[in-house]
Amino acid sequence: MTPSQKYLKKLGLKDDNQHINEQPEQGEVEQGRRSFLKKSALGGITLGGALLVSPIEDIIAQTTQKVNRYSAPSDLKITDMRYCVTSVMGRTAIIRIDTNQGIYGLGEVRDAADERYALFLKSRILGENPCNVELIFKKIRQFGGQARQAGGVCAVEMALWDICGKAYNVPAWQLLGGRYRDKIRIYADTPEASSPEEQKKLIQKRLNDEGYTWLKMDISIGELKGKPDTLVNGKFWENKQGDLAQWGDQNNIMSYGNTLHPFTQIQITDKGLDEMAAIVENVRSMVGYEVPLSSDHYGHFDFNNGIRLGRALEKYRLAWLEDVVSWEYTDQIKKLSDALETPIATGEDIYLLKHFKPLIDQRAVDIIHPDLASSGGLLETKRIGDYAEENGIAMAMHQAGTPISFMATVHCAAATQNFLAMEHHSIDVPWWESLVKTTDGRKLITKGYANLPLTAPGLGIELNDEAVKQHLHPSDKSYFAPTPQWSDKHSHDRIFS
Repeated sequence: MTPSQKYLKKLGLKDDNQHINEQPEQGEVEQGRRSFLKKSALGGITLGGALLVSPIEDIIAQTTQKVNRYSAPSDLKITDMRYCVTSVMGRTAIIRIDTNQGIYGLGEVRDAADERYALFLKSRILGENPCNVELIFKKIRQFGGQARQAGGVCAVEMALWDICGKAYNVPAWQLLGGRYRDKIRIYADTPEASSPEEQKKLIQKRLNDEGYTWLKMDISIGELKGKPDTLVNGKFWENKQGDLAQWGDQNNIMSYGNTLHPFTQIQITDKGLDEMAAIVENVRSMVGYEVPLSSDHYGHFDFNNGIRLGRALEKYRLAWLEDVVSWEYTDQIKKLSDALETPIATGEDIYLLKHFKPLIDQRAVDIIHPDLASSGGLLETKRIGDYAEENGIAMAMHQAGTPISFMATVHCAAATQNFLAMEHHSIDVPWWESLVKTTDGRKLITKGYANLPLTAPGLGIELNDEAVKQHLHPSDKSYFAPTPQWSDKHSHDRIFS
């Protein structure tokens, strides 16, 4: 909060760039203005002739430049939670947690998750000191579930670290124990095109012009559409468009996209394996072998076919095979890992360290792959990374959201030693970076690396209000409107007797 904004709040005036919950009466404004001017004169502030001609905001800014802009952290209290819904990744919500001192924090509910996962928690955190991050996390973590059901808890945790860093005037990574690196390696999708020639051109742009040093590609059985004798039992699962839609009808629990891998009985024939290997060979020939190439989104089939696919792709030295089967099948993932030389990765849908532990303890994975917006937030994800490190397992990080979760991931990656690379899913969205402003003037990304804020407090970013308003989701055009309906708690939450 700037000096002028602090004094405007004291006077009862509203600044468009500062979030104040209540609008004062006009009489209170004038009384506050007169009180401020009187106190300024008595206090020896010399305003000179500017007093007669300058707007009050300019006067305040000129006369309060040495005012301490930070808070008394022990006196902080959470006073509100509000939200907006962006069109990033189809639909992604941002929350703002406000305090009694004007400091606020930004968090993000994971892509495609309901903002009500976070709003539900408002009544549980009002009045708490936001700097007690771990205490609040333990209070609300019971309301998080796997994958996007964790989105609310993780959004709150992100916002708390943002507030805490601002209150103590340090970056979030410093609060996590310090940094191992000043810039964070990013991995990017390989761009798709209508022809091999065009794709090669786009890949070279990704590598040479944009500077990315790690790429990832999809290898889906959906690519076998229209190719006879490549799948067994595939036709049964096709939708009306003839596609194997992995993100299909969410309302039909028995659709292909909602059926777990072991239960489809889809098999890939030798011809199908050859076709999929040819896709990888084509991309590898364009990328070369210096650049790590990860893979994902194979489709829903059992681990036996996963082993056969993995063996067909071994010679291309992929950086990892990701989520070949669902993450909770630890024994099946272990069999995949034992059968293949290519590293096995999973984790973007796992909530909390305790659910990563079976995979790590049994050495079922070579790489853990948490999404901070699902795994529990910054501190829990660092704990996950540290536990994996103790067991000789590396950590890559999934990220597919707004710049809020992007920067939260950057801070966590900087503070975790066994980190490899983090995903960035919006490289080709031209307005994505404009949604925020960095508070230290740095760029978010330079040549394939995210720039770590070395001095900027909290997450090191603020929203660019006008840009965000231009990219709100059509279903909800509100922008941090009051949420009094979420302020009252009506249940006894303790989970033990």
